[in-house]
Amino acid sequence: MLTVDYGRLGVRAGDKVLDLGCGFGRHAYQAARLGAEVVAFDFGTDEVRNVQDTFGAMAVAGELDPVESRVGAVQGDALALPFADDAFDRVIASEILEHIPDDEQAMSELARVLRPAARWPSRCPAPDPSSSTGRCPRSTTTCPAATSASTASVSWSSAWRAPACRPPVTTTPMASTPYWWLKCLVGTRNDTHPAVAAYHRLLVWDIEKAPTFTRTAERILNPLVGKSLVVYLVKPFPATVERAPTPVGAGA
Repeated sequence: MLTVDYGRLGVRAGDKVLDLGCGFGRHAYQAARLGAEVVAFDFGTDEVRNVQDTFGAMAVAGELDPVESRVGAVQGDALALPFADDAFDRVIASEILEHIPDDEQAMSELARVLRPAARWPSRCPAPDPSSSTGRCPRSTTTCPAATSASTASVSWSSAWRAPACRPPVTTTPMASTPYWWLKCLVGTRNDTHPAVAAYHRLLVWDIEKAPTFTRTAERILNPLVGKSLVVYLVKPFPATVERAPTPVGAGA
C-alpha cells in the first residue's frame, strides 16, 4: 500500500529520488514506474538485496526499460548518507524516522542531500489513535517529530525546524487504524484471529479496488482516526548573504 501522494510529491520522469528506509521497496518501485532515477536506501542487507532483485524482475516483465531505467539499492546508515549535497530532486522517508534514535541527524542528512525548492514527504505514526484505547502501545514508538497543523495539542518539533524547511502540508491516512485496534484487543502478534484476518482481507480488497465509498469515508475520518501522519516539506533556497558596504575611499 502506497502511503505517499505522488501527485502532491510531483515526481516526474528523470527526477532523482531517494527512498530512505525503503524496506521492501513499495515507494521506490512506484517512483521507478513514473520514470524517476531511484536510489532505494536501507540499513538492512536483506531488504536491499530484495529490492535490487525486484528491480531486475520489473525490467524483465517490461515494467522498466532495462536500458534507460536508472535504479538501484544501497545499504547504509541514515546518519551519514553517502551522497553529495543537493543530489536528489525528491526524498521519501516513510515509517522510518521513528525507528532512528537520532532522528534530527537523519533529517539533517535528508535536507542536505535534497536540492533547494524540492519536496520531501515524511510519514510516521500520528499522535496515537490506535493506543488511545489504553490497551496497548503501538509496535513502533511515536515519531518525535510527529506534528500536524490540525493537531493543536502537538507542538512543532525542533527536529522539523532543524533542516529549516517550510511548514508542511499534512494528511493522515486512516485505512488500517481499526486493524490496529483489533490487534490491541486480541494481541499484537495474533494475526490468525478471525476478526483480524477478516479485516486484513478487507484492507487488501480496499487497496486493490479503491471503491468510492471507502475513499469518501477515509477523507471524512482522516482527521479523527488517522493512523499515520504524512508531512510534505519543501527545502528553501539558502538565504542571500548581503555584503557589507565598502567604506568610502577604500581601495579595490
